Amino acid sequence: MSSAEPNERAPHAGTGASYAAAGVDIEAGDRAVELMKEWVKKTKRPEVLGGLGGFAGLFDASALKRYERPLLASATDGVGTKVDLARKMGVYDTIGHDLVGMVVDDLVVCGAEPLFMTDYICVGKVHPERVAAIVKGIAEGCVLAGCALVGGETAEHPGLLGPDDFDVAGAGTGVVEYDQLLGADRIREGDAVIAMASSGLHSNGYSLVRHVVFDRAKMTLDQHVEEFGRTLGEELLEPTKIYSLDCLALTRTAEVHGFSHITGGGLANNLARVIPDHLHATVDRSTWTPGAVFDLVGTAGNVERLELEKTLNMGVGMMAIVPEASVDVALQTFADRGVDAWVAGEIVERGDHRDGAELTGDYSK
Repeated sequence: MSSAEPNERAPHAGTGASYAAAGVDIEAGDRAVELMKEWVKKTKRPEVLGGLGGFAGLFDASALKRYERPLLASATDGVGTKVDLARKMGVYDTIGHDLVGMVVDDLVVCGAEPLFMTDYICVGKVHPERVAAIVKGIAEGCVLAGCALVGGETAEHPGLLGPDDFDVAGAGTGVVEYDQLLGADRIREGDAVIAMASSGLHSNGYSLVRHVVFDRAKMTLDQHVEEFGRTLGEELLEPTKIYSLDCLALTRTAEVHGFSHITGGGLANNLARVIPDHLHATVDRSTWTPGAVFDLVGTAGNVERLELEKTLNMGVGMMAIVPEASVDVALQTFADRGVDAWVAGEIVERGDHRDGAELTGDYSK
């Protein structure tokens, strides 16, 4: 790299190569940082030191002294091909909710309180307002999750991505007391499985969804769909519901044995991840009606129910596993917090069941 600063005039500068000529706009990146600062500020927790612009985010770990044996939990994720819909619709301030939800709700499965996140935004060309809108969504998601956004990176990749293309990813850190760690070892026969409604597709299965609605059904994003009461694009871009504070609230009001975040792989596969080898979870489809978007994907694509269930959340974004004695308190806690939740199944002995979880019956109409 030249020793000359970007704004200096080196000899023969007009004919020499430069970062700007290669497609990287440093000034646009600086403007994007200025625009996003106000949103990042809204996520600040008392443990966060410093502001945006440093080389590393700082979190005061002395706050963990109140724990007897603190365990740090970490998770990382992205949003997948849902970002393509955001790009096509020109809506950039909701995709961050999806990113935060994918990360923090993985953390809370083990009972961890999300503490802070960092993000990575990769673009073909820095459009400052667009990048700031993405960060705005991430910051708003962090507020909903109760965690801080302590830093991030915006990378410009001209030549690898088109000028309007982008992708987002993030990583989060949480903490849980050792003796409050949730997991398979706590789950018992007779426990109830409580389902929490999703806000829609969340951020998984969009490769299948896009193939069905665009390639097979020939639908358009601005097409009004009566069953949705809005356009197809608005439905598909509905942000992921963030459950972390609701789940943490439940751990304070009731005995909880486990959570399962329903993401890629569907309900049964994700629930099975937290079920011990000698037990089995049965979930009764008749206890809920999947939203219209799931029916549209299944019908328009002639997708078999098993394939849908392996790919999409089918209307359930998170599940809690609690002892029978905690069911009423759990449902009341969720109701008080505005979370649509219901008893969807139970934990039984594994017996002849091959898998850790299965769906039974038919969905309610």
